Amino acid sequence: MNTEKSHSLFEEAKKYMPGGVNSPVRAYQAVKREPLFIKRAEKGYIYDVDGNSYVDFVCSWGPGILGHSHPQVIAAVQKACEDGLTFGAPTEKETILAKLISSLMPSMEMMRLVNSGTEAVMSVVRAARGFTGKNKVIKFNGCYHGHSDCMLVKAGSGLLTQSIPSGAGVPENCTKDTLIAEYNDISSVENLIESNNGEIACVIIEPVAANMGVVPPKKEFLQELRKLTEDNGILLIFDEVITGFRLALGGAQEYYGVKPDLTSLGKIAGGGMPLAVYGGRRDIMENVAPVGKVYQAGTLSGNPIAVTAGIETLKILSENKNIYTELEKKSEVLEKAFKDSGFNVNRVGSLLCPFFTDRKVESYSDALSSDTEKYEKYFSFMLEKGIYIAPSQFEAMFVSYAHTDEDIEKTAACIREAGKYMF
Repeated sequence: MNTEKSHSLFEEAKKYMPGGVNSPVRAYQAVKREPLFIKRAEKGYIYDVDGNSYVDFVCSWGPGILGHSHPQVIAAVQKACEDGLTFGAPTEKETILAKLISSLMPSMEMMRLVNSGTEAVMSVVRAARGFTGKNKVIKFNGCYHGHSDCMLVKAGSGLLTQSIPSGAGVPENCTKDTLIAEYNDISSVENLIESNNGEIACVIIEPVAANMGVVPPKKEFLQELRKLTEDNGILLIFDEVITGFRLALGGAQEYYGVKPDLTSLGKIAGGGMPLAVYGGRRDIMENVAPVGKVYQAGTLSGNPIAVTAGIETLKILSENKNIYTELEKKSEVLEKAFKDSGFNVNRVGSLLCPFFTDRKVESYSDALSSDTEKYEKYFSFMLEKGIYIAPSQFEAMFVSYAHTDEDIEKTAACIREAGKYMF
């Protein structure tokens, strides 16, 4: 596989950007390769600058549930661009998107549009603290909630990929009120609540932990967490930046039947453009400025182009209910190929991840037991076969509606080949 142009561009990029990239996982360090530089993407494929094509299961780390360059989304965005790129003023489309989200996810009674998942989480935690008058936050080992200071401790995603337990440059006093529980272990939450009685503002969780691979919640874990927080007057925040609109139209909260007090959304909500959302109960969100004292603002919040992409994407998903049925079928084929080939695989809906460990992966420590050198070998094998997966053991494999049956069968065949090669 020729990647000379990617190599040349990477060398040039390293002169101007740390590691040559704008997000660490893109540097491919965990798989000991140089990154591919992408020229374009269409449907279920991406194309690099050297002319190589790949079936894409990264899907821009989740937003691409419809695949790339969906004609309805592209047409709407192009038309919106003709009216101007940014106004810094209210537009009708912001309300249209908010109403659409609220109709699909009823817990989102009131919301605010922002630009990234990090910003959404930072703001939703601030809203929880402002409403309760309390400072302490419980998060879970291995769950990633963006790179704001108070969340950048015991996180998954890039920190786990880079083997960094917490980020340098984050003062201890920024994380002193961040308490760490074990994912899928309700007793660890109970112990933290007991030892910090009356001081906890909220519990924040990825309902499916999708930043340490893919780790689904144990049966009743989310239900028990909901009851525990309610019984103790603690707000429950679902970080659905990944799971929102992916597992179901109503996200993980619909999929598992658990209603949080607050939610952060991103990725699919912006249709592939920089947009995120936080919101939830009206009485909590009415404390956000300008009607309340919890301050949050942004020059590009509610950007009309990003909002347009979000509206069109959610309209397509809501008007074509068969999309989720099809995603389930496609994902089942891949899951079966993994299992039949000796892989230890976790799947929830259209999120998958193979692990290289004999342990059942239900927690952060289980995920850490995976042999990352074997994943490195597996990644390279798949890439050489034209299958583009995450360059890290600790990220998800995303299936899109644009993946054809042929794409799925080709990938399943490569997985079976990889099984023979690996085991």
